[in-house]
Amino acid sequence: MQTYGRELLRHLAPMIDVPVTARVQADAADELPDGFDASAAPVSGGVRRLASSLRPLAAQEREAIGVGGVVHSLDIDLPIAAGLPTITTVHDLSVFDVPWAHSSVRARGEQLVVAHAIRSADAVIAVSGFTAETVATRFGRSATVTSLAPSPDMTPPSDQRVADVVARHRLPDRFVLHVGTIEPRKDVPRLARACARLEVPLVLAGAGSADDDLPGDVRRLGYVERDDLPALYAAASVVAYPSVYEGFGLPPIEAMACGATVVASAVGALPELADRARAGEDRVELCPPRDTEALTAMLRAALDDQDFVRRQREASARLVATLSWETTAATTLEVYRAAAALRTEDAA
Repeated sequence: MQTYGRELLRHLAPMIDVPVTARVQADAADELPDGFDASAAPVSGGVRRLASSLRPLAAQEREAIGVGGVVHSLDIDLPIAAGLPTITTVHDLSVFDVPWAHSSVRARGEQLVVAHAIRSADAVIAVSGFTAETVATRFGRSATVTSLAPSPDMTPPSDQRVADVVARHRLPDRFVLHVGTIEPRKDVPRLARACARLEVPLVLAGAGSADDDLPGDVRRLGYVERDDLPALYAAASVVAYPSVYEGFGLPPIEAMACGATVVASAVGALPELADRARAGEDRVELCPPRDTEALTAMLRAALDDQDFVRRQREASARLVATLSWETTAATTLEVYRAAAALRTEDAA
């Protein structure tokens, strides 16, 4: 399960006093919190995963949800003919807004699924104001915004933990770090060019990081265990996230929570969160997407300007303090109640 599903369910659990059934792939069933029953599906991907998520609710699933219950899709896919109040969470509309970032088959297939979910759901949740605006513009539907937050394990690590991770991964004394799957919208080649200009190593952690022909001194770690991420963030001179499109942008937020100096592009939720956390003080500085000169200049400041580093870290700490999974769960529960009440009124 991804961070959103795991943390939302964990924080919803103490707020809900009725049985809850979660349809998840079998390899994620053990991650469900106490009080949640799993309706396990086979581990699959692509078309098979999509078909499994869209299949109608089985009789035992409908019975488990019970009278007055709701069906919430945590990642856009809604069961066909659920027969109950339905809510869908939209993380982004990248398959519409940046279809070039996906294969043509995947983009077209997911466009159909996304359109079905947004048009048919009783209520729509968006993970950022940016995503809510794109939903309203493209589909004419309003969405309740429930921001994401760092996982509880994303906190500043001990010096010893940092030293252990640096030694195990043979990291250089000074480096720029990018964490995440390498895909076109992450704009990693531009980041590599900027790092090459500054003659600083770029360390890539995440799926796909071993197969790219990039300029400069690029170290590829591949997949990194989640337990190592806080120390990896803290060890980096800079954590960079120059994405050109995001629905929210959680990795730079988690890096901020671990005390890292972050250089990220002004996409997704980051601009709105930076403005909200400003409170009359310096805001987190963000970089225009697709701007090599601006990215290089901001990386140089993060590497060499201690006053910039101090301001950026202080502003980042204020930003992270505005985010809470408890608030996200409570707002989500309000959406459930409103959707259930609306169905009851329509049936009366």
